[in-house]
Amino acid sequence: MISYTNELKRLLSEDRVTINETVLEQHSRDESYHQPSLPDVVIFPKSAEEVSAVLKFANENDIPVIAFGLGSSLEGHVIPQRGGISMDTSLMNSILEIRERDFLVKVQPGVTRSQLNKELKKYGLFFSVDPGADATLGGMAATNASGTTSVRYGIMRDNVRDLEVVLANGDIIHTGSLATKSSSGLHLNGLFIGSEGTLGVFTELTLKVYGIPEVTMAGRATFPSVEQAVEAVNGIMLAGIPIARIELVDALSIKQVNRSINTSFEEKPTLFLEFHGNEAGLNQDVAFAREIVADQGCKDIQFETDSIARSELWSARHNLAYSFIHSSPGKKLMVTDASVPLDRLTEAILDTRKKVDASSIEGAIVGHVGDGNYHVMFMIDLKNPEEVSEAKRLNEEIVTYALNAGGTCTGEHGVGIGKAKYQRLEHGKAYDVMAGIKNTLDPKGILNPGKIFTEETLITQ
Repeated sequence: MISYTNELKRLLSEDRVTINETVLEQHSRDESYHQPSLPDVVIFPKSAEEVSAVLKFANENDIPVIAFGLGSSLEGHVIPQRGGISMDTSLMNSILEIRERDFLVKVQPGVTRSQLNKELKKYGLFFSVDPGADATLGGMAATNASGTTSVRYGIMRDNVRDLEVVLANGDIIHTGSLATKSSSGLHLNGLFIGSEGTLGVFTELTLKVYGIPEVTMAGRATFPSVEQAVEAVNGIMLAGIPIARIELVDALSIKQVNRSINTSFEEKPTLFLEFHGNEAGLNQDVAFAREIVADQGCKDIQFETDSIARSELWSARHNLAYSFIHSSPGKKLMVTDASVPLDRLTEAILDTRKKVDASSIEGAIVGHVGDGNYHVMFMIDLKNPEEVSEAKRLNEEIVTYALNAGGTCTGEHGVGIGKAKYQRLEHGKAYDVMAGIKNTLDPKGILNPGKIFTEETLITQ
């Protein structure tokens, strides 16, 4: 270990290589419920060349390397299960270039979403992908993050034009270009985005950005039932209304928010909506949306354009996770997600609610219902084996239902540790193709081992 650490200090500098116990512990976990595991060492590179030198050394010596952003992931993506090097990208946090006429920006992977949007605001621009947490853009690309705005602007994979990637052997490649479209070669952007650090380490990203809309209007609508709320979503989507966000929060979750922050929201299934555009167009869109939700039994709908009033309208959605965390001191928030075709969304959410209600643990359901992605939140005592087992059982039933409905085990959280066991079930023979690509790009298996691909899968290739 001493020579191993000393070599890293030679490649970087002594002050950017540490085995401090507190720093190791910080890099042993993410926001998930999965068991932490300490890395051997944490390093802080500043450039692609330094990342390349470290990966070349690690590859030659069979040392695992796990890229680390802010640790906000939810499926154990950054947990170094086999020890090794935790490569923290926080010092690679420069916004390299803003090409406002091309609606593009180049950033290093350690730049956060809020950091980027603060700078883009000076140009009348914004980056659209909003996963909730103020994650790093490198981490967001690694997990193919999305969030509340994906129904209008797309997910991370739709908004990355080019990546600079360092491969396991130290080679540095680019996966795209600055062009708006291309028919040249294989789509490497799509391959690396969502690969969770198992194929390479991102050192630069070129991202699509958008003009800040002239008017933003937020709305909150309550319904007698989940079925009617989801049917209203389908109606809005079929009508072609260009909605920017449309979120479902179930009645139990609204009740939890009311208890937590002393609000008095009506405790019914609730849609949170947001429209972006110009004033004349939005007035028409909102009027049409009012008719659609009224047809589904909506008795109360409010719209606001003032930023403070909009924030108040969205407060229940924004405070939901906080409300559950603070309602159960000593317990850990476990969040799972799945995604189904839109025509199966109503029954999927109802089935999930039925399973949770029959369980011994409480759970809340929220959904990015414009794209069929829904989340279930549990508060569990990690020291209570029965609670942990029950949460895992529910998770498996939710995932199995989604897969049987033609959906996916994760719409946006990623695979990591928690969803790795479902990969064969979901992808079938295509999983072997993925494993073959992994073996080609990382034959020694040093890049984030244990995530997406199990060792047994790779051995059989």
